[in-house]
Amino acid sequence: MQEGVIKFSSTHRDGPLPAHRFGESVARLTAWREILARLELVGQDAGRYEGAGYGNVSARIGPFPGSRGQRAFLITGTQTGGAVCVGAEQYCVVDRYDIGRNRVESWGPVKPSSESMTHGAIYDLGPHIRCVLHVHSPVLWAAAADLKLPTTAADVPYGTQAMAREVERLYRETTLLDRRIFAMAGHEDGIVVFGRTAEEAGQALLSQLAAAYASTCLARGQLCRR
Repeated sequence: MQEGVIKFSSTHRDGPLPAHRFGESVARLTAWREILARLELVGQDAGRYEGAGYGNVSARIGPFPGSRGQRAFLITGTQTGGAVCVGAEQYCVVDRYDIGRNRVESWGPVKPSSESMTHGAIYDLGPHIRCVLHVHSPVLWAAAADLKLPTTAADVPYGTQAMAREVERLYRETTLLDRRIFAMAGHEDGIVVFGRTAEEAGQALLSQLAAAYASTCLARGQLCRR
C-alpha cells in the first residue's frame, strides 16, 4: 500500500514559518483539521493503512491569483496525521510544483505531504480555490458510486503525476467544479474536497458525509446505528 510515501522529487529548505505572516492562516486551517481529527477523517491508527498517518489539509497563500504551478500554499507535513495537536511546526509552504517534471519546491520545519502534487493540481483549476482537505472516510468512499461523486480511475495511485492528470480529467469530464469533491478509487477511503474557504470545503465534505450515512442506513433498512 505504501501509505504516506512521497512519490515526487523535491527541493526543501528547512526553517520556521514566521508567525506574523502565517499565524492567522495556520489557525484557520488547524481549526478545521481539529474537526476532521475528531471525526477520525484525519489521524493515525495501528489497524488502518499499515499504521501510517492519513489525511492532510492545505490553504492558498498570496500573492493572488498566482500563475499555474506557482500558486503557493500552506500544507501539513508528511506523516503528521497522527499528531493530536498541530501548530506551525507541522506545516510547510509549497512555493512551486511542476506536474510535468514531477517536482515540488517547499520550505518550512517539515517536508510537505505526499499529496502535495494533487493539492497543486486542484489549485491550478482556478484561482478562486483557496483550500483543499484530503480525508479518509470508509463510509463516504464506499458510497461514492451511489452519490455519483466524481471518481479517479482505480489504477491511479495517490500523490503521482497520474493523479494530478486525473484531477484535470475530472475537471473536464465531470461536475467536479460544482460538487467540490471527488473520491480516489485507487487510494483506499481517500476523499478530497475543496472550496474558496476552509468553511466551504468543510461544508461540502460534511454534507456529502451525511448523504453517505443516509444512503447506508437506507440500504440496511434502518434509520440509525445503535
